[in-house]
Amino acid sequence: MLVLYVLFLAIWARASNGFTAMDFSRPGIDFSVFWSASYAMQHGPAWQVYDYTYFEKIETALFQFPHGSFLPWLYPPTFLVLVKPLVLMPPVVAYFVFVGISALLFVFATLRLSRIASSMGTSPRGWLLVAACPCVFVPALFGQNSLLTAALAALAVHWIARHPARAGLCVGLLAIKPQMALLFPFVLIAARAWRAFGVAALSASLFGALSVLICGAQSLHRFVVVTTLARELMLEHGRHYWLASPTTFAVLREGGAPLAAAYAAQACVALLAMAAACYIWKSTRDARLRGAALTVATLLANPYVWHYELAWLGITISCLMAIGLDTGWRRSEQVVLVLAWLLPVYEFFNRLFTLPQIGPVVLLLMLLLILRRARISQEVAS
Repeated sequence: MLVLYVLFLAIWARASNGFTAMDFSRPGIDFSVFWSASYAMQHGPAWQVYDYTYFEKIETALFQFPHGSFLPWLYPPTFLVLVKPLVLMPPVVAYFVFVGISALLFVFATLRLSRIASSMGTSPRGWLLVAACPCVFVPALFGQNSLLTAALAALAVHWIARHPARAGLCVGLLAIKPQMALLFPFVLIAARAWRAFGVAALSASLFGALSVLICGAQSLHRFVVVTTLARELMLEHGRHYWLASPTTFAVLREGGAPLAAAYAAQACVALLAMAAACYIWKSTRDARLRGAALTVATLLANPYVWHYELAWLGITISCLMAIGLDTGWRRSEQVVLVLAWLLPVYEFFNRLFTLPQIGPVVLLLMLLLILRRARISQEVAS
């Protein structure tokens, strides 16, 4: 897979004249939004990054975006605080530093939670297995923050039993992308992890207050306005989003379903995913099952999930692979794992090929595998 990634980048570079052709997208396209926001914060009030006209001028001046390819800033002020130092480095250097640190944290956290390296017998093979997964390559290619949020989630689950304060801090830091922390309060309550819950609430509140102090109260108001516009224009009516989103909502909207029906179906799937995650967190203390259930249920519960958010699915895959290597495989597990492993690639290219959206089916199959594993674990324990 690593060789294929290199070949893909080489072909892309040749076709786009070294990534300079204006009619081609470029690696790190989403990271350019982060760096532009950092630059804007150094040259004016932070709230202006939420002004489409102002921010488009900055992006165009810094990265020569072709007309019509403007990418708005859609993140909360908490993430603005995190990206503020990026302007201290040149964009290319900052991209590799950001992606490199995020990927290292993701691989480290995934290995600690899944213990797949010990299951395989040799640690280097475990690192290579996780690093070569498409769920790492796709977000790294875009320069997205999903590797970082997935690492925080994996570390939170890993530390929940022995270091609840650390776990709660990791959950609190997910305020940089609040929708990805959607299920954490519920599973923490189900597991009666009150200390972690308290630290998470406190750290998220302090982080939010710090971001308002640094970015100004107006940035919070503008963020709410921007998310409303993004929901109406992208989530609800953006076919380019539906083709790259492994959600129930995207499937139904692509199929022509009314908004109310799509939201209702998404809500039903979200409730089922949340119930399954809470059941597993309440019935077992196995961190691998807990981590697998939480990450795949989070992807199922959210209506707004891009292909790069499938970095979270990498945690699910690694945990289930480690369990399979340790205790033996059950029927159909390996087939579903292969489908899940390839899903980020499928979603990445689907806007080009416009194939049927299979993402929710694969994610639901993964959740069923986890529930079956939890039942088997309970039978063995009893």
